[in-house]
Order: sequence, then structure tokens, then C-alpha cells
Amino acid sequence: MQGIKVEIDEILNCREKRVAIQNEMIKKYNKPVISFTMNIPGPIKTNNEIKKAFDIGKNLILEKLKENNIEILEIQELNENTGNELFISVDSQAEKIKNITIAIEESSELGRLFDMDVIDINFEKLSRESFRKCLICEEQAQECGRSRKHSVGELQNKVEKILSKKLLKIK
Repeated sequence: MQGIKVEIDEILNCREKRVAIQNEMIKKYNKPVISFTMNIPGPIKTNNEIKKAFDIGKNLILEKLKENNIEILEIQELNENTGNELFISVDSQAEKIKNITIAIEESSELGRLFDMDVIDINFEKLSRESFRKCLICEEQAQECGRSRKHSVGELQNKVEKILSKKLLKIK
């Protein structure tokens, strides 16, 4: 996979920054926040193809919010070597937003690469009722990740296949 490799300390710093932005938006509006990133295994977190896929996900979120007449209070976007991130403060119930984001993740060909979290006004991330499946096998993704069942190379190859399959249709 092409792109700039990032170190673990950069990823950890990015996570801290993400939580700070989420918390700041919740405090500012007292409304839930959508936090959208890409689920990209390995040390390369973004490149041109991943950014294109991220933009597709961002547009799907914005379309669905508009379709559901959900007011957007604020949007922040970060495009760093550690990955692409979108934060949207919305005037709606967190559970409704979570259902919308799950529907996007489950209906899009790129959905397995989307990581759309919803953080409620109590600063807690809403969980999905069913576990996500692994990119490679049909097992629970969290279990495969914890046990390191698949190599980073295998996972990156699968990500590249998903990206090329979807992005070729767009060109």
C-alpha cells in the first residue's frame, strides 16, 4: 500500500486530539457528535484512494442527514498523515444518528472501511448491536484483531481490493 507510514505515538496523539475535538463540540452544543474515520489497518492511514473513499463516506453522511432533516451545527475535518477525520455536531437524538450511520456502513461497498462513531451528550460512544465482521473472514472483527489472526499485509491487500473495486466504478 502506498502512502506515508505513521508511528504508533502519532496514532495515539491523534486519538487524544480526536477525543478532545469530540468533547469540545459536545460541550459547545450539548448535542451528539458523529466522528468519522477510515478503518485502515497498518502503518499507512491515508493516500489518494483512501481520501477518495473518505470523501464518499462524508458525502453519504451529509446526504443522509439532509434526507432526515437533521440540522448540522458544526463540521470540522482533518486530513493528516494519521488519517482523514470528520466531526459533525448534529441537532438530533444520538440513537437516531447511530441507526443512520450503521445503515450507511452496511449498505455501502466501502462500508467495511468506514468507522462512523456517534458520541452522545454524556461523552459515551454508542455501540452497535451486532459485531462487525472481519475484512478477510466472517468472524468477529474485534476477535481477529486481538488475536492477530491475519497479517497486516493480508489486511492491506483486502483494503486495496475494496478500494479499487469501488473507485473503478466511479471513474
